[in-house]
Amino acid sequence: MADRIIMEFVTDPEELARARKQREQFDRNSEWLKKNASLVYRQNRGKMICIAGEELFVGDNVQEVIAQATAAHPEDAGRFVRYIPLENVPRIYAN
Repeated sequence: MADRIIMEFVTDPEELARARKQREQFDRNSEWLKKNASLVYRQNRGKMICIAGEELFVGDNVQEVIAQATAAHPEDAGRFVRYIPLENVPRIYAN
């Protein structure tokens, strides 16, 4: 039996405010990475990165970078996590 997908409409103002704040934090962290991408990617090949509080955290695994970011910015629920491939090669994305 396949898993079922359940969709719910969220109307609670407090939950909506939390989600909006998290999205705003994520957008700021994402923008920080876009502005600093060339340096971040060049210096951190083969590593996991996490951006929180518009600050970079680097490590060997996702748990490590999230722990670093959470310790430094516990209020930032909009962390941006990514693995930077060891080699800079062309990638093909298709639907």
